[in-house]
Amino acid sequence: MELILSTLINGLSLGGIYAMIALGYTMVYGIAKMLNFAHGDIIMVGGYVIYVFMAFHNPLLAILMAVVFCVLLGITIEKVAYKPLRGASPLAVLITAIGVSYLLQSLAQIIFGSANKMVTVYDFGSVKFLGVTVQVSALVTLAVTVVVMTALTLFVKYTRLGRAMIAVSEDKGAAQLMGINVDGIITITFAIGSALAALAGLFYLLKAPSISSTLGAMPGIKAFTAAVIGGIGSIPGAMLGGILLGVVESISYKITAIAPYTDAIEFSILIIILLVRPTGFLGKKRREKV
Repeated sequence: MELILSTLINGLSLGGIYAMIALGYTMVYGIAKMLNFAHGDIIMVGGYVIYVFMAFHNPLLAILMAVVFCVLLGITIEKVAYKPLRGASPLAVLITAIGVSYLLQSLAQIIFGSANKMVTVYDFGSVKFLGVTVQVSALVTLAVTVVVMTALTLFVKYTRLGRAMIAVSEDKGAAQLMGINVDGIITITFAIGSALAALAGLFYLLKAPSISSTLGAMPGIKAFTAAVIGGIGSIPGAMLGGILLGVVESISYKITAIAPYTDAIEFSILIIILLVRPTGFLGKKRREKV
């Protein structure tokens, strides 16, 4: 029983991290109709910013600077790399996103080297929870994820800016005719997604205090998988897909026989779900205008 509860809590906290990253994918796709494959590398950038500012031995300062830097980086990438391609073919945008991803990884390797850097942000220790010893960092990750998801859902549903985002996601042309600044909404979406990626980078460092230039590569791919499973373009879907993937990964790692095949199991789930429900759990079918 203790092992099951411990595995479940770890899976939920890991799923929370995937959900945060998946939100960046799902919001950008839902509003700008593009797949930002450089999003995973924003996690890595946030991790390195935390690494640099931890030299001042102030975790709050390091976290704040990571969020600010990642937001500015996300906005810059959108303005420089993606905005000029507005209206271009999806393939051109996809290739550009992959190019930006490799650019960020290469710059990180040039600046910080290829060796892993150890980063100790804060040691929360462990506590007894329902008779099980649990890392407090896992509980903090889970709690922050729930708060962020709730706040973001309320923001999108009940604020003027959130409703403008929904309008742009439904029909850019009609939204523009109604006086909505479509370019501004897309920029804000990138900023929010990048801030969440910075938080995801923080929680990754709390789980494993080591960073390299490829830190965001696999988490980015898994978060994209989570977004697709939940229904890309759906905020609750990103949460659902992330939690599902995190729990499956946590359980798989605990079973020795299948632990080496964990990644294959996760991507197999994606394939099965897409065969049964191509739009994901909470995704909606969209009619393409001709």
